[in-house]
Amino acid sequence: MTSNPSISPEHVAEVRCELSDGIAYITFDHVAARNAMTVGMYHSLKTICQDLAQNPLARVVILRGAGGKSFVSGSDIAQFSSFRSGDDGIRYEEGIDDYLAPLAMLPIPTIAVIDAMAVGGGLAIASCCDFRISTPDARFGVPIAKTLGNCLSASNVAWLVAHLGVNIVKRMLLLAELVLAPELLKTGYLTATYPAENLELHARQLAERLMGLAPITQKSSKLVLARIIKNNLPDCSDLIRECYGSEDFKNGVTAFLDGKPPVWIGK
Repeated sequence: MTSNPSISPEHVAEVRCELSDGIAYITFDHVAARNAMTVGMYHSLKTICQDLAQNPLARVVILRGAGGKSFVSGSDIAQFSSFRSGDDGIRYEEGIDDYLAPLAMLPIPTIAVIDAMAVGGGLAIASCCDFRISTPDARFGVPIAKTLGNCLSASNVAWLVAHLGVNIVKRMLLLAELVLAPELLKTGYLTATYPAENLELHARQLAERLMGLAPITQKSSKLVLARIIKNNLPDCSDLIRECYGSEDFKNGVTAFLDGKPPVWIGK
């Protein structure tokens, strides 16, 4: 995507990619919304990853949010106001899986650099990466049981469970808990934590270490793991359709956009 010159910088919503010395730097820039992903941004991420997969000059990818206050805070909620049935939710979750698959299946190593938070779609993007470093105060989660009342695809949940473990994912999804970086550092989900001013340096050092190793071995190893995680996923369309077709979801979206707490009725 390219910036619209008629829009002030704080309203830009784009994903940029710059390639330098074998490292592709992907930046999520939607600072006004803590880098929440619009549909256009998801599409750009997909296209960028597809292009990088075919670019022999790219050896490692570093992903980071602009502004220093968030990696990615989720997805743009306004799009949900147009949903009319559970089938809209099926299409949306299939779309998210489609947008993120090229990132998860990139044949080169990826590093997520996380300032402050990786929530919702941000957690999914971070989890698609091979390594994650963050600030010590960073928070991670999918608090949809508190905010919107929607759900995730089977593919998304399987990926989160593989990287975080079922108990942490249950805390995120059922309790709407945001888990702090020190706990995820202990589990291995995070490779390391550093002060914000040191993140860029350490990300580059990790990238350079990765570039010194056998690229075909790296490709084979990460794609074998990805295929194992994705293999034989169950059909959960009935559950997704029920969730996105519920009154709770409609009320949750309206309440979120109105800045009010939702009221859940279980219908």
